[in-house]
Amino acid sequence: MLLEKLNIDVADTAQEIGERAGKAIEAALVELQTKKDEIRVIFAAAPSQDFMLDYLAKSTKIEWSKIVAFNMDEYLELETGAPQLFSNYLENRLFRHIHPKGKYFINPDQPAAEEIARISALISVAPIDVVCLGIGQNGHIAFNDPPVADFEDSHIIKQVELDEVCRMQQVVDECFATIEDVPKYALTLTIPTIMDADQLFCVVVGEHKREAVKHTLNSPINTEWPSTILRKHKDCHFFFDRKAYPAT
Repeated sequence: MLLEKLNIDVADTAQEIGERAGKAIEAALVELQTKKDEIRVIFAAAPSQDFMLDYLAKSTKIEWSKIVAFNMDEYLELETGAPQLFSNYLENRLFRHIHPKGKYFINPDQPAAEEIARISALISVAPIDVVCLGIGQNGHIAFNDPPVADFEDSHIIKQVELDEVCRMQQVVDECFATIEDVPKYALTLTIPTIMDADQLFCVVVGEHKREAVKHTLNSPINTEWPSTILRKHKDCHFFFDRKAYPAT
């Protein structure tokens, strides 16, 4: 696929591109507000999403009373109050500032099979309107690392073992001090669940993501770089800072 056919926005800084992404997501939600009483949104949790989420948290245009929110993935084996839990990140970054219609976070304290059944049922109620996501250093979307990524996955959410590149990224992102501190297992929404959403907004920042972005945009579409599948979505918007965006 030619790059000129993709929706790509590039800015000099992470803050600038995060705010641009926030404005684009805000505009999409405002348009949906005029058509629907319930808007279903999936949120990623990562440092790359900081400025975008900060923008959304301050929005005066979004009717949060119409938003039903989900998180994209969650670590297993962390203590309930751990700041690295994605539910805690999203709570601190966004949800303590707003009041959504519904909020359904993956609960790692429950048995994995029970939580998979619960989230699967909740996701299946109605189509997902918007996904806010990023890309990992290994090209993962959510925690669908190359060894477990499946473009035809029959599951909505599944338990996965994180690969070493993914776990080391959490150290690079300063979420954990050492790779030994990073959990080995997580629950993640699958690739088809994400791709089935109507609109995707993908924010990627930092020089450490440069190789992944290059492959995402240019490599053959396969699970060696799972994020390549995003090029097949009918309405995916990419937001890169200059450090992440490779010269083409």
